[in-house]
Parts: sequence; structure tokens; C-alpha cells
Amino acid sequence: MRANRSHRGNRRGHFALKGPRFSACKDCGASHLRHRVCATCGKYKGVQVLNVLAKVEKKAKKAKATKAESGVKN
Repeated sequence: MRANRSHRGNRRGHFALKGPRFSACKDCGASHLRHRVCATCGKYKGVQVLNVLAKVEKKAKKAKATKAESGVKN
């Protein structure tokens, strides 16, 4: 049977992409992707999994070092 426009359209009507699902963190209230660690507080299901403060400090230190190196080269 030939698939005419209406049959094809009915089948393709379910192909739409859906956006990501967000949940609110129980501790800090920030939104995060489901089943992922909260990037704001570093907790997953109420358990501290990630030290966010240490990551931020390490990133700042690395950026500062990179900035200093780029200044020396010029």
C-alpha cells in the first residue's frame, strides 16, 4: 500500500524532539539534569559527591597561570 501524505504525516507526528528534563536540587534549589550531580552544591540524592569549591579554585588557579604565561610570551 502506498503511504499517502496523511498516513506519512501521522507516522512522523511522533518523531518530534523533546527538550532536556530538569529537576530542582533538594539541598540548594538549583535546577540540574536528572540523574546527574548538582553543579552548584555537588550533591547527588542528598550525598556530597563532588567538592565544588575545590574545583572552582583549581579552575581559577589554572586560568591565572595561563594568563601569566601568555603575558610572558608576548
